[in-house]
Amino acid sequence: MIPSEQLRAEHDAILTMLGVLDRISDKLERGETVPPAQLTRIIEFFQVFADTCHHAKEEEFLFPAYESAGIPRERGPIGAMLAEHQEGRGAISRMKSQLDGVIAGRADAVERFILAAREYTALLSAHIQKENQVLFPMGDRALSDERQQELLREFDRLEETRIGAGKHEEFHRLIETLVAAYPPQTECGGGMTCCCCQGV
Repeated sequence: MIPSEQLRAEHDAILTMLGVLDRISDKLERGETVPPAQLTRIIEFFQVFADTCHHAKEEEFLFPAYESAGIPRERGPIGAMLAEHQEGRGAISRMKSQLDGVIAGRADAVERFILAAREYTALLSAHIQKENQVLFPMGDRALSDERQQELLREFDRLEETRIGAGKHEEFHRLIETLVAAYPPQTECGGGMTCCCCQGV
């Protein structure tokens, strides 16, 4: 495994949870309720798994390695990705700030939560596509095999010290639980859309 492969696997988990967030937003938009614990856990996932762990691996280790190998930061792909990380943190903060109001059933809070959730989903989905298709291939070509293995060791240390042993696996179990509760929409015969439970 190389660092970009690990990060792509994490991207898959994040995209799955973005799909859950989108379906939760649909539910709230219809005036339906969502269990408070689910809302709290999905925000925790994005704060801890996506930001504290995944984005930290990129910001503290991967991107500096890319920059040292000649990939530009200012007016380049690294700078753009860092800016989008900051935008994502703002959207998560806005969602979190509305949680109490959403749980209380306040229409204004629900509306603001949905707006921030839609912004976050669109931002991160496009962000992940750019990293997977543009930045990571550039980095894979630029880094030596030895440097790639060093990065993987740094990633492992970050996970252990920043989020703790077993937390990564706990988040994957959360994904499975929420996908079962909010399954993806699939096209069935006759062009009708129904909900079918699919694995992560």
